[in-house]
Amino acid sequence: MQNQNKKIVFTTISIDKECSKSVDKICKRYSLKKSEAIKLAFLYLDKANINPSEAPESTKAELRKINKRQDDLIRFIRHYEEEQLNPMIRTSNSIASRFDIIVKSMENIILSNLKDNQEGQNNLLKMLSEKFTGHADAINNQAKQLVTIQKIQQKDNQKLLQLINLYSDLANCGVMESKKKESLRIEIANLINSQ
Repeated sequence: MQNQNKKIVFTTISIDKECSKSVDKICKRYSLKKSEAIKLAFLYLDKANINPSEAPESTKAELRKINKRQDDLIRFIRHYEEEQLNPMIRTSNSIASRFDIIVKSMENIILSNLKDNQEGQNNLLKMLSEKFTGHADAINNQAKQLVTIQKIQQKDNQKLLQLINLYSDLANCGVMESKKKESLRIEIANLINSQ
């Protein structure tokens, strides 16, 4: 009943035989009417901001662009590791080794003075040993945290590379590969939402 109120105006366009064969082939392949195929083609061109008068770039050129972006991301990640994470780990290891050397040298000094005043020195040694152990534990915990952060960063980097590959696959999908596009979108959403 509602369709009776709606007036649809049909128009015609003229195309050459070669173009008509292409339209027929696409309609047959995807089980579409000619009007549906034309409508979907124009919607795709509009959504993708494609100018039909300009020749599209080759797939190889697009893949080169995607590969360049991936290489840029990998370079950034490696640069971040070199500039941020590795110096922090080296610094914490340097501090820990210096601290160990200082602790050992102070321990030797205390042991040599212990002979003079055994009882007073025993109490002082216990107190210093506890303090140094606490500091060493804190430094070791910081080193473990830095290693954990680096592992998390590597996992995030792998997740980022997977996302790039999925987006690359999604970008390479054809016009009519809607099932594949939908499964790629779901996979991307699952990857983004995973912890």
